Amino acid sequence: MEIIFLLLLILLVIFSLLALYDGFYLHIVKYRLFEHEESKIEHRMHLARAVLFPFILYFLYLRNDSFAFWIGSFFVGLDILALGIDAYLEGDSRVFMGGLPRWEYILHLFVNGFHFAGVAVYYAAKIRILPASVEIIDDFSGVYWHGVFVVCVQQMLPGAIFMALLHIVTSYEKTAQYWNMLIKRR
Repeated sequence: MEIIFLLLLILLVIFSLLALYDGFYLHIVKYRLFEHEESKIEHRMHLARAVLFPFILYFLYLRNDSFAFWIGSFFVGLDILALGIDAYLEGDSRVFMGGLPRWEYILHLFVNGFHFAGVAVYYAAKIRILPASVEIIDDFSGVYWHGVFVVCVQQMLPGAIFMALLHIVTSYEKTAQYWNMLIKRR
């Protein structure tokens, strides 16, 4: 069980670093997707995923009860749906920059690969299939890397909430102006 949580920790940290670069720097700071008419729907999908992520962190990873696990899984399902819509829209929404650069497409594959690999590894730790039933494991006490993983997720939660709020702020013209003024001061 230790190796599962160590692997999960590594996947989540790599995902978070890549997502920060992609979702914050590229989408919000460099390309300013929220300012381009053709990419506004894509930005809304990023908003949906940014809002879902803190809920996934909280319900799937931090809470240790079966009911929260199913709520977290529901949010994961919504995240997969938003990812599909986002991927479908990306080609048209990047016309203003000559299309999605190949390297950014590859970055998206890695970001989402690490994210959903982490979810799959967590499900492998959380679900036990028995001969006559399926059991959701709620107690990982005594698993060292689970404790480290929980602390890491707790530290990530404020940043995930900030990113969700930033996506909300940049989704509305009036508040996006304030964000733009803040960025131009640097």
